[in-house]
Amino acid sequence: MSADAEVTAEALLEAIKVIKAENPDFGVKRVWATLKESKCMEVSEKRVKKFMQENGLTESSGAADGAGEVAGGEGGDLTAEQLKKKKANAKKKEKDKEKAVFDEWCKKVLSETAHQVGGVSAEKMMAMPYAFTNYEFSGPLRPAFVTPQVTVPEGIPKPDYAETSDPVSERDMRGNHSVDAKEGDEADGMRLAGKMGREVIDVAGRFLKVGVTGDEIDRVVHAASLERKCYPSPLNYYRFPKSVCVSPNEVICHGIPDCRPIEDGDIINLDVTVYVEYKGKCYHGDLNETYFVGKCDEESVKLVKCAYDCLKAACDMIKPGTMYRDLGSSIAQVAAQNSCSVVKGYCGHGIGTLFHTAPNVPHYKKNKAVGIMRPGHTFTVEPMINLGASWADTTWPDNWTAVTKDGRRSAQFEHTFLVTETGVEILTARQGASRTEMSWDLGAIQR
Repeated sequence: MSADAEVTAEALLEAIKVIKAENPDFGVKRVWATLKESKCMEVSEKRVKKFMQENGLTESSGAADGAGEVAGGEGGDLTAEQLKKKKANAKKKEKDKEKAVFDEWCKKVLSETAHQVGGVSAEKMMAMPYAFTNYEFSGPLRPAFVTPQVTVPEGIPKPDYAETSDPVSERDMRGNHSVDAKEGDEADGMRLAGKMGREVIDVAGRFLKVGVTGDEIDRVVHAASLERKCYPSPLNYYRFPKSVCVSPNEVICHGIPDCRPIEDGDIINLDVTVYVEYKGKCYHGDLNETYFVGKCDEESVKLVKCAYDCLKAACDMIKPGTMYRDLGSSIAQVAAQNSCSVVKGYCGHGIGTLFHTAPNVPHYKKNKAVGIMRPGHTFTVEPMINLGASWADTTWPDNWTAVTKDGRRSAQFEHTFLVTETGVEILTARQGASRTEMSWDLGAIQR
């Protein structure tokens, strides 16, 4: 092996040219390492760098290696731009891999539950259910075939209505306006329920796209809930037949998932609640979001943003000492500013070991809600916002689906909140988002 001082410029140049010809992307570090590994000559990295710069064998007179070194050596001799591109490609590959895993999981779920729609023709899937014969619809949406109700296996904690459809525990609490304050394990149980609910709705939202059906969304939500050892709270609650509410366009709330394919331009509200055990007690976590599917018209975009802002206005008020009835005034003000109206027939509610309990949380102004927020209170706020001046609703013959009386679109967002000593904790916040304040994120709801 020749020592550094003995290596001639000609020999070094020839060696470097050979290495670069075979490996044009190599920078100083890799060229020097290759020379060292070859054991044909002993030369310092400093000399290799200087020689390559003098002979134009690096990009921008050595800037490539400098950038690579400044970046902490990650990527070897890559330039800053190359390193950035490499990281972006790695991130994309990871994202593509996650998507492939998710798509495969959804495919598996739909395959394993295909028997639920087995033998049902495409014509029957889109046929009008008998209960709607001669019914006068307020808007363009039409119901489709609803598959039979499914059950939940053993090993999953179940609320009292799971088998009977009658929430006896809730009925026993009617007329009781006292709100229990949760702390310690109870507060942590609610945090777990909120976290599980968020994970499930994120699965449903990720699956949502043009062409999927409400029934398929329901099957995905059901499977995602069971995987997390959760009972899907809507299932068999007063005989609601599905595990999630899917409410398109003019449906205000409580839409029953059916076999209608979702179309480009639809707005879709997904309402998820799960029931999960924590240290011997079970808790509900409730939330919903409205999504844009494909390209939606300007009115729909304005409506959905308004619905979000209405919930945010309420969230900003949550703290000890706030009267529950005062939320409605702030919500109504935001709605009116956007030429929208607040539905009066449905309200937010207390939540915990019971799906619905005290307090009632109306969303309209001049309501008569009872109670003042105290630390430990847990409840939902879920303003339903209609386009235009009409807040009126009507119910389909399925006895669940609430639609706007004038047929215009409606949108909604919902969180489960915990009142803290200093303000609010959003128990169903998006992963990575603030748990004390809400901020609009179009990308989170665009499909």
